[in-house]
Amino acid sequence: MKCPAVCLVALALLGSLCDAQWQNYKPSPPKPPRQEIKKPVENPQIKQTFEKPLTWTYPEDPQPPEKVEVPFELRFPVPAATVAVECRESEAHVEVKKDMFGIGQFINPADLTLGTCSAVAEDNVAHVLIYESALQACGSTLVLTEESLVYTFTLNYNPQPVGSSPVVRTSKAAVIVECHYPRKHNVSSLPLNPVWVPFSAVKVSEEFLYFTMKLMTDDWLYERPSYQYFLGDLINIEVIVQQYFHVPLRVYVDHCVATLSSDPASSPRYAFIENNGCLVDARITGSSSRFQARTAENKLCFQLEAFRFQGADSGLLYLTCHLKATSSSNSIDSSHRACSYIAGWKEASGIDTACASCETGDFGASNSGVVSGTSSNPGRKIRDVSKAQAEIVEWEGDVRMGPLTVAEKPIV
Repeated sequence: MKCPAVCLVALALLGSLCDAQWQNYKPSPPKPPRQEIKKPVENPQIKQTFEKPLTWTYPEDPQPPEKVEVPFELRFPVPAATVAVECRESEAHVEVKKDMFGIGQFINPADLTLGTCSAVAEDNVAHVLIYESALQACGSTLVLTEESLVYTFTLNYNPQPVGSSPVVRTSKAAVIVECHYPRKHNVSSLPLNPVWVPFSAVKVSEEFLYFTMKLMTDDWLYERPSYQYFLGDLINIEVIVQQYFHVPLRVYVDHCVATLSSDPASSPRYAFIENNGCLVDARITGSSSRFQARTAENKLCFQLEAFRFQGADSGLLYLTCHLKATSSSNSIDSSHRACSYIAGWKEASGIDTACASCETGDFGASNSGVVSGTSSNPGRKIRDVSKAQAEIVEWEGDVRMGPLTVAEKPIV
C-alpha cells in the first residue's frame, strides 16, 4: 500500500513541476515546408538572329510645315483728294479728276453725274471733269440752319461694264457736295460812310456829298450779299461819290491799305493802291488786280485778287481807302488817276500818259510804316496847280470795309 501512495505523490510533484515549466515556455511557430527550386527546362530550339540589324521603321505621320513670320501690314485705302468745289454767287462749280479713286484707273464721264446733270466740260490735259449748276438745280436740296444756308448736291458714280465684258473694277460711290452761305452778317462793321465834313461855307448853299464803297457780284450788277472769299477769287469793289445837286464829279481811289484789324495803322498791313491811284498789287505780286474801264465819272470799279497775311489763321481783312473827287471837267494827271499794271501801266479812262510816274514809285514802302497820305481831317481842299490855271476844288475822305473772310479753297 505504501508503494502506490508514494508513487502518487511523486506523480503529483512531477505534474506540478511540469505545469510550472510549461507556463514559462512558449513554442515557436511552425516553419513553412521547404520548397524545392525547380531549374528551368532548356528549350531545345535556338533563337534565330540577323547578321545585320534592321534599319526599316514604320513611316511617321506627316507633320505640317512651320509657319514663318512674314513682315506684312494691311494697308487701308485712304480717300483720294480728287473732288474740288467752288461755291460762287449763284452757282456751284465742281471739278473731279478722271482718276476719281486714285488707283490709276480713269472713269467713264458718262458714269458720273452731279445730281441729275452731266459734265459741262472736260479738261483733257489735266484729266478733269467740270460740272456747273445753279444752286437750286440738278436735284440740289436746301437746308436752313441758324447761321447758314446749305445747298447740298450729290455726285453719283454708277459704273457700267466696258464693252461686252461683265466685270467692273470700281464700285458705286456717292460724294456729298455742300455750299454754305452765311445768313447773318455784322452790318455795322461793313461798308461804312466816311466821317466827312464839307466846307462850312458851302454846306447848305452847294449840296450834300459823300463817298461809298461796296462789294459787287461777278457781273457787277448787284451788291454782293456775302463777304466770304477763297484764295484766287477776285474781290469786285465799286466806289461811288454821291453828288446829288453838285456839278458832275469824277472819283478817284488815292490809296488803299489792307489790315487784320479796323485800325489802318496796325501791323501787318499791305498797301495795294498807292502813289496817287497806282494799283501796285499786280506789279508787286503778279496778281490779276486791276481797275475796270470807267463807265461813269462818279463811279470807279476795281478788282483785288483775294489774299491772306502770312501766319494769320483768321483770314480776316479790313480794307481802308482814301478817296478823292474833283469836277469831271478837270483833266486826269499824275495826282488824279486810276492806273493798273497790265503788261505796262494803263489808265482806266485811257489817259495812259498820266501813269508814267507809277513805275518810279517805291513799291511797298508804305507796307512797313504808317499809311502815307491819309487825311486826319477829310473834307474839301483847294489845290493850286499853277498860276495860269484856275484853282481845283477836290473832296476827299476815308472809307473802311470789313471784315472780309478769305479762306483756303477746299479740296475733297
